[in-house]
Amino acid sequence: MTATDALFRDDFYLSTAEARVVAVLEDGGIVLDRTCFYATSGGQPGDSGTLERADGSMIGIVTTRTGETKNDIVHMPAEGAARPEVGEALTLHIDWPRRYRLMRMHTACHLLSVVLPYPITGAAVGEEESRVDFDLSDLVDKDEITQRLMQLVRENHPVFLKWITDGELAANPGIVRSKNVRPPMGLGRISLVCIGEDSAIDSQPCGGTHVSETQEVGEIYISKIEKKGKESRRLRIRFGTPAA
Repeated sequence: MTATDALFRDDFYLSTAEARVVAVLEDGGIVLDRTCFYATSGGQPGDSGTLERADGSMIGIVTTRTGETKNDIVHMPAEGAARPEVGEALTLHIDWPRRYRLMRMHTACHLLSVVLPYPITGAAVGEEESRVDFDLSDLVDKDEITQRLMQLVRENHPVFLKWITDGELAANPGIVRSKNVRPPMGLGRISLVCIGEDSAIDSQPCGGTHVSETQEVGEIYISKIEKKGKESRRLRIRFGTPAA
């Protein structure tokens, strides 16, 4: 399968793009030469949206996934949607409100890992609620964590990418917070999500999408802390403010 030029890796705010169809798979999946659609990975869901044809008709995309490698990006159409022709030119439109909420929420998860600098054993990013599992046995207070999260949000730190090589990551394994999932290697470069001037707040490998400054996250709070084992705590983050 031909590798797709993943435009989202360099511009998280790119919501539309022009592309050509490279292949249409047996399951209906559409492979393009380039895309702004994020493919499901690292706990973040794939983008949904539409592919606009030359005649103005739309092909609804319900999710986006990777294929045999992280470089193979497959757009999954809605049931019954028309199939484009190989070589056909399309205009891509991601569901921007949904993507932006996921960008805000994914950034919030990074801020939580700053407040709780423990190994991460699992995570899932959602539009309304996300969860992050920590290798943590200590009792923690959700109100205190919420206050520290909102302090980072209100301080409005910059969020930006820095690219490193596979070799640089191998030489600095300590920057990986995830205990069970390793960053994808073999793509030629690895993105570090950096928070704060000169990465003063945080820096960790991540291929997801994020906002450009912490104040864009908005109001968030820890809704629940669950004990998942003797040394495991699951923290749930939600948009909004805690109920009085």
